[in-house]
Amino acid sequence: MHKHPRARLGALLFAPGLWLVVAYLGALAALLVTAFFTIDSFTGNVLYRFNLDNFHDMLTDAAYKNVFLRTLGIAVAVTVICTVIAIPMALFMAKVAHPKYRKILVALVLTPLWASYLVKIYAWRTMLEPGSGVIDWLLGPIGIHSPGFGGSAIILGLSYLWLPYMILPIYAGLDRLPNNLLDASSDLGAGNFHTFRRIVLPLIFPSIVAGSLFTFSLSLGDYITAQIIGGKLQLLGNVVYQNFSINLPFAATISFIPVSIMALYLWMVRRTGALADL
Repeated sequence: MHKHPRARLGALLFAPGLWLVVAYLGALAALLVTAFFTIDSFTGNVLYRFNLDNFHDMLTDAAYKNVFLRTLGIAVAVTVICTVIAIPMALFMAKVAHPKYRKILVALVLTPLWASYLVKIYAWRTMLEPGSGVIDWLLGPIGIHSPGFGGSAIILGLSYLWLPYMILPIYAGLDRLPNNLLDASSDLGAGNFHTFRRIVLPLIFPSIVAGSLFTFSLSLGDYITAQIIGGKLQLLGNVVYQNFSINLPFAATISFIPVSIMALYLWMVRRTGALADL
């Protein structure tokens, strides 16, 4: 098909385009439509009649408002923690470590991703166990005890899970950063902090945004971590999981919240121009 470049391009993109439209956008469309249905309280069957009862219940119930704010706060906290930890690690990997060790360091960062999600979370559950966990065993003698199960445990667990997704984009951004910019800043008398704030941070901002898309979105929709080490705390994902089998329209309504938040976040990111600079 070398004589028909447009036909060749269409044939190349047909399968992934069909998958995107049917499986991804189709699922989101079905989710949106289902949210406007209701369920028969007697039979438990879905009633395909358009109404806004689910949205009214969601917006007027204070419990769901608290779950929403808790989920949003945890997602923001995880993103901030991952960013604070990832920047110095990525800076060391890209600018301090010897070039022959950089691939080894990247492999070490990726190694936790090879382990099962559940294995890692249950390992954290064992470490966070009050009284018998490894955190109490190591830090108890100096007065630092395990936070137990709850919001702090969820933030710790999610930060550990999604940290590689923040390190790798920042490392890629720093790896492209010319060393002569840092040398020029030093020659002009700028200190390390000033160089980082005025030169490094603006240049790696798109990479931080790219990493935050992973850490923020994955934390926003997670429910397994909260179920295992969250104690009695509930996140939006847990509410969706609990209502999926008994009230599908209401579960679709709740799941519309993180989808809307991510759509708004992507719009804000696009307005900054960060994605165009990747």
